[in-house]
Amino acid sequence: MSYRQARYDEPLIFELRGENDFGLECDAPVRLPEGMERQGLDLPDLPEREVVRHYVDLSQMSFGVDNGMYPLGSCTMKYNPKYADRLSSLPTVASVHPCQDEDSIQGALRLMRELEKALCAISGMDAVTLQPAAGAHGEFTGMLIAKAYHARRGQPRTEVIVPDSAHGTNPASAAMAGFTVIEVPSGPDGCIDLEALGAALSERTAAVMVTNPNTLGIFEKDIVELARMVHAAGALLYYDGANLNAIMGMTSPGAMDFDIVHFNLHKTFATPHGGGGPGAGPVGVKEFLEPFLPVPRIVSEEGRFGLDYDRPDSIGKVRSMFGNFAVLVRAYAYILVQGGDGLRDVSQRAVLASNYLKSRVVPPYEMPFAPLRKHEFVVSAKRLAKEKDVHATDVAKALLDRGFMSPTVYFPSLVEEALMIEPTESESKETLDRYAEALREIADGAPEEIRAAPRSTSVARVDEVYAAKELILSWRIYRQRGLE
Repeated sequence: MSYRQARYDEPLIFELRGENDFGLECDAPVRLPEGMERQGLDLPDLPEREVVRHYVDLSQMSFGVDNGMYPLGSCTMKYNPKYADRLSSLPTVASVHPCQDEDSIQGALRLMRELEKALCAISGMDAVTLQPAAGAHGEFTGMLIAKAYHARRGQPRTEVIVPDSAHGTNPASAAMAGFTVIEVPSGPDGCIDLEALGAALSERTAAVMVTNPNTLGIFEKDIVELARMVHAAGALLYYDGANLNAIMGMTSPGAMDFDIVHFNLHKTFATPHGGGGPGAGPVGVKEFLEPFLPVPRIVSEEGRFGLDYDRPDSIGKVRSMFGNFAVLVRAYAYILVQGGDGLRDVSQRAVLASNYLKSRVVPPYEMPFAPLRKHEFVVSAKRLAKEKDVHATDVAKALLDRGFMSPTVYFPSLVEEALMIEPTESESKETLDRYAEALREIADGAPEEIRAAPRSTSVARVDEVYAAKELILSWRIYRQRGLE
């Protein structure tokens, strides 16, 4: 399939100067700290048609979840149903304010309480908070709960164990909560090395963070024994929900004897990743950890819902407001539409798609560790790098030329020249076949052409090192650096 992205010489909207550019003035008294008040907003004075054309041009020069396959491994960038868009845009959702009186948000509180119950059923947990704003925020919340639990028992602990196959944000979340991070390796089968885990466990271990299936897409076959070892050491077992998509309806973190779990509603339950968000990272716990959940907790009495702040053992608030309500609405709608059987089908289809696509790309790409995968898999471009000087990043850029979003590259770090691919449950067999053919075509292609990709996109290959070091995140920075 030929592919070419629109390419316009489109300036920034602030460079589209109108004849009567203006700043907004306000005569009302302003109570801001000295130096923070703007003297004008410097808005371009443009007619509606010019603004519309500008943003339509930009949309045609961009790639998103509605354009094509989006197989970022460990991110689950799947297609999201349009009914979720419509429901989250309803005035009763979009216009609700977090500071409204409880009596005026009974419907919102009821929805959130019902969502908590649904997530408990899916995960096998006993209580859930919807407050965290994203996955890593949920991880951090879980680590604070673990810290509070051990402190409450008079046994403060200082270490958290993280396998090298865990989700990439786990070490940072544990460190932010004040723990020393201990890494344990995987064995030759891609699963956690239980001998190494046993050597790392001690009276200092507060928790072990596990992603199951792990970032290789491999289910931890010894999870029951692993849980026994962790609990025997007096530690808590933490479940990273990044890969929950692979197991819904077949098993649950609760059935595997996990104590704490975070969900990624924006990965698993119908919210697209536009511009890096918004997200939601609810945290579920077993009953004995419920007192430590953040406040407020949603409670109901005689059909009325309210927010309870009277929780003496709570870790307190983890954000200013309750949660990303529109994301919660999307997730609740998705769960209701799918139902239990539908969620199981979602996971089964994701696993089937993953293993089918894997069978189409191995070879020419190499498959480290065990052959069976769940919802995602990791292949290596190591042979291409050695024989043709074509690396994982080159493969990713060449996929852009063929109308496909790149997979996750160079993660997990235990696989050299890693390409992490997650086809999700949403793509047809025809799309998977086209993706496989594109990967095979790249492997067989002329090295100099692959290294020069992409050529068909609105923006050619960028200097990623420069882009990471010289972040230009706003018009103000752009102007300050004299780039106008």
